[in-house]
Amino acid sequence: MIDFPNAKINLGLRVTGKRADGFHNIETVFYPVGLCDILEIIKAADGKFEFTSSGLRIAGSSGNNLCVKAYNLLADQFHLAQVKIHLHKIIPMGAGLGGGSSDGAFTLKMLNSLFHTGLSEEELADYARQLGSDCAFFIKNQPAFATGKGDQFEPLNIDLSPFRIVIVIPEIHVNTADAYSMIDRLPVIAGNQQIDLRRIRNQPLKEWKTFLTNDFEQPVFSNHPEIRQIKEQLYQQGAIYASMTGSGAGVYGIFEKKEKVIKGFEDCFVWAISGLSEPGSMQHR
Repeated sequence: MIDFPNAKINLGLRVTGKRADGFHNIETVFYPVGLCDILEIIKAADGKFEFTSSGLRIAGSSGNNLCVKAYNLLADQFHLAQVKIHLHKIIPMGAGLGGGSSDGAFTLKMLNSLFHTGLSEEELADYARQLGSDCAFFIKNQPAFATGKGDQFEPLNIDLSPFRIVIVIPEIHVNTADAYSMIDRLPVIAGNQQIDLRRIRNQPLKEWKTFLTNDFEQPVFSNHPEIRQIKEQLYQQGAIYASMTGSGAGVYGIFEKKEKVIKGFEDCFVWAISGLSEPGSMQHR
């Protein structure tokens, strides 16, 4: 069984406060895009579990990979047979694109199909929440207004398929925990402006620049001005709207849907993606 775990971008991101459990409450809009990893899961003919990967190097031990954790989660509950999992990693890590979360969520969905466990989407989402805050989004994998830790969702009718999304990822890894600690040190959390992010579905995209912000940009840009420069370059090249996604370091620009060569991003990964779920085209430099 083969599937293609996709990335997401954040359309706006507000950090509304720190929780008693040490996490943070946020408000954001998750939007799935067609930049994908490749995931294969088969039953192990030799009865031995195996996880392998190719493509981008994945740091850390395989036991910490969310694909492995997802398998263990369902295997313990449903006594699943051993499997072979191979992940071809294309979505860069530490870019704010949710690639690891998507891999974990897709593993749950694929195992549910492979072993006919009969779990509903709601039940799969509950398992996904045990893997990570935004993993549950990738179960339904549809545009949503997210609250709580980024694990509570309200469907949002928004469609960017008439536009072209360009994602630029510099060779910078922004640690999510460090980004949140930088937010905590700010005198005032930017998200306290009380902007209802759901209003973007009723606003022309050209107006997003005036009110749609990502609270992580201020601290991350101060530490990594080259990321700010990427956003400015996207606007200079005609983006209708540009923003950092998640806690970075990825930055995306939304353009009119016409062919245009994006220039000036040496030593970056650059993806041009058309529509909601098309795999898009990749320019790797």
